Amino acid sequence: MKAILSSLLLLTVALANAAAPADFTVKSATGTGSFSLIEAKGKFVAIHFLLKTECPVCLRHTRDHMTKAATLPNVVQIFLKPDTDKEIEAWAGKLDKEALEKNPIYRDPNAKLAKAFDIPDGYAFHGQVVHYPATILIGPDGKEVFRYVGTSNSDRLSFEKLAEKVTELSKQ
Repeated sequence: MKAILSSLLLLTVALANAAAPADFTVKSATGTGSFSLIEAKGKFVAIHFLLKTECPVCLRHTRDHMTKAATLPNVVQIFLKPDTDKEIEAWAGKLDKEALEKNPIYRDPNAKLAKAFDIPDGYAFHGQVVHYPATILIGPDGKEVFRYVGTSNSDRLSFEKLAEKVTELSKQ
């Protein structure tokens, strides 16, 4: 049974890698910069797909990861929201300004990148249909090595679980 589950997990990761873009660039909605995946080669990249609209759980998740990010220097934290720049700026105004300078919020217009990474949508939230909250972990080689897709607004990958996964993958 373990062999079957292990094979299914490997197949899932392989299928996810096939769909994932090899590179992408996103622009900051809270600053002037941008992020390109290719520039982070050699490090892990944690891509946090946050929900559209005002989301207090997204704020808590983002704050927690931003606060603890320095403890994982080999991981670049990327936070994406599909809202407009103005909506993201208003939402991000509730985050620490210094933390935002180190970890800006990037815009994923129309959840295009979420779709490219095959994050499922159809989740009803605040009167809108949005993609599920998710975290994708890209390895130092630029390929997806782990994904966590939440089943509800409060189902998120904690920083501690992310750190455990990075430690596990770093040993391989």
